[in-house]
Amino acid sequence: MSACPAPLPHRSASDAALADELRQRCEVWTRVMGYHRPVSSFNIGKRGEHAQRTFYTECPRVDG
Repeated sequence: MSACPAPLPHRSASDAALADELRQRCEVWTRVMGYHRPVSSFNIGKRGEHAQRTFYTECPRVDG
């Protein structure tokens, strides 16, 4: 049993507030070797490593 609250449901593409022609590309940056770089500048190998990363969510601290 997890002490973490349930995650919020993700919005689907049909819930989008903007029409596709009004949207713009979002540039994703990540921290690599102590500095920040855009993912778009990665070579094919580094892009593959980035895609395989596991993301963690920390539970809030419970005192008691």
